[in-house]
Amino acid sequence: MHTARSSKVLVLDFGAQYAQLIARRIREHHVFSEIVAHDITAERIREINPRAIVLSGGPKSVNVEGAPRVDPAIYQLGIPVLGICYGAQLVASDLGGEVSRRPSGEYGRVEFTLVERGDLAAGVPETSPVWMSHFDAVTRLPEGFRLLGSTPDAPCAAFEDPERQIYATQFHPEVEHTEQGWKFFDNFLHRVAKAEPIWTNFSIIEEAIESIRRQVGDAEVICALSGGVDSSVAAALVHRAIGDQLHCVFVDTGLMRAGEAETVETTFTDQFGIDLLSINASERFFSRLAGVTDPEAKRKIIGEHFIRIFEEAAAKYENAKFLVQGTLYPDVIESGTKTAARIKSHHNVGGLPEDMEFELVEPLRELFKDEVRAIGEELGLPEEIVWRQPFPGPGLAVRVVGEVTPDKVEIVRAADRIVAEEVAKASFDKRALWQSFAVLADIRSVGVMGDERSYAYPIVLRAVESSDAMTADWAKLPYDLLERISSRIVAEVAGVNRVVYDITSKPPATIEWE
Repeated sequence: MHTARSSKVLVLDFGAQYAQLIARRIREHHVFSEIVAHDITAERIREINPRAIVLSGGPKSVNVEGAPRVDPAIYQLGIPVLGICYGAQLVASDLGGEVSRRPSGEYGRVEFTLVERGDLAAGVPETSPVWMSHFDAVTRLPEGFRLLGSTPDAPCAAFEDPERQIYATQFHPEVEHTEQGWKFFDNFLHRVAKAEPIWTNFSIIEEAIESIRRQVGDAEVICALSGGVDSSVAAALVHRAIGDQLHCVFVDTGLMRAGEAETVETTFTDQFGIDLLSINASERFFSRLAGVTDPEAKRKIIGEHFIRIFEEAAAKYENAKFLVQGTLYPDVIESGTKTAARIKSHHNVGGLPEDMEFELVEPLRELFKDEVRAIGEELGLPEEIVWRQPFPGPGLAVRVVGEVTPDKVEIVRAADRIVAEEVAKASFDKRALWQSFAVLADIRSVGVMGDERSYAYPIVLRAVESSDAMTADWAKLPYDLLERISSRIVAEVAGVNRVVYDITSKPPATIEWE
C-alpha cells in the first residue's frame, strides 16, 4: 500500500545533538523521516528502501580510533546520501578524501562562499551565513567529487558527486542560523531524491486511524488521560478511530497544576462526551514518593504506579487489553537509543514495569510536538488544549528538587499559578515561548520579611523559547514582568523568600530541572 511513510528518509544518528532536528526539518518538507542507529547494515537499508539517507553530525573525529562508521556498502546502494558535519567528514574519509585537524575550528555563524551551485546548492546566493560546529575539516575531496563552496576555515564546506548521488555539507543546514538551510534540504529531498511531499496532517491522521483499528480490533481500550496536549490529542485520535471502545482514565496524582483536575473532567465529559473515569490517588502517590530524592527514581515510581492504577481501573472493562499513551518521538529519543545516551527516563517510556498487563497504543510515538499540535487542530480540539504549555508526565514531582511532599508541591503549585497569570497578562510576543514555570529548589536561604529574619525556599523561574523541545534558548522576559512575578511570589506564597531566573539554554541543560 502506498502511504506517507513509503517515501521515507533515514537519518543515521552518530550521537549529534541535532539529529532529531534534522528529522524534523525533513518532515517540514512533507517527507517522512526516521532516526536509526549509525551501524544499520546496507542490507537492512535495502529492505526498508528509503528515498534517501542522511548521515548526521556527531561529537567524534573521524580520525580517532573507535570513531563510529557506516557500512561501506551503503555508498553503493544507489540511494541518495547527504552527509552533515561529521557525516560530511565521514563521506570524505570513507571515499578516499582527506580530513585534517585545522589550526582553529569554526563554531557558530560564518560566511559560506559559493564556488559552484550544482544540484545541492541550486538557487543558493553567492554568499550566505551558515552554522558551523567543527574542529576537523575536509581538506581534500575524494575522486569524482566537485566543490560547491567554502568558509574561512573549511576549504571544502559543501561538495557532491551527482553520479553516485552523494552530497555533503560541513555546516548544519538544519539549524535556523543557516539562512539557506531550507533550500539545501529542498534541493536534496525533491530535486535529487525525488521524495514525494505526501507527509501531511491528513495522511498522518488517516494512517493512524487505520493502524489503531488494525491493532485494537473490537477490544476495549483505556486511555491514560492527563489533560495535557499529548494525551488529549492521543485520546481524540483514538476516539476518532474506535469511538465507544475507548474509555479514558484520569488519575489525580496530587501533582497537577492549579485547577487542572477540574478542567480535565469538565472538558472531556461535557465537551467531548468521552467516557471518563476519574480517580483521586494523591495520597497513594505521596506515600510512595516519601523519602525519594533521585529524579530517575521519582520518574520510575510514578510511571509504575500509573500503570498499577490503570490495571485496577481495567477491572471495570472485561475486554480491556490496550492502554493509550501520548508518547512522542522526543520521549523515545531522550529515554535512550543505541547511539543517544539516556538523558532522562520518561514515565511513559523508561518508567514502565516489565510485567505490565496492557499492550500499548501509542499513535503519536513517531511525531514531534509541533506535529502533534497541528494534528490536534485538525481533529477539532479547542485552542486552549492544543496550545497549552507542555507539562511533564510526572507533574510537579519533577519541579520539586529533592523529596516530594504535599507542602512542597503546594508551594510550587502556587508559584506556578502566579507565573502563568503574569505571563498571560504581559504585553510581549509570546509566540516563541515554549514553557514558563516555577521550580522549588531543595535549599534554603536567609532573607528579611517584615523586619524579621526568614529562612525559606527559593523559587527558580524557568522560561524557554523552542519549537520542538530538542533544543531551547532561555527566554529574555521583560524586566518588569520578572519583577512582578518575583514580588507576587514572595508576597503571596508562604515559605518562599527569594526568586531567581534560570538563564541556561538546552543544551547543556534540559528544560526541566529533573
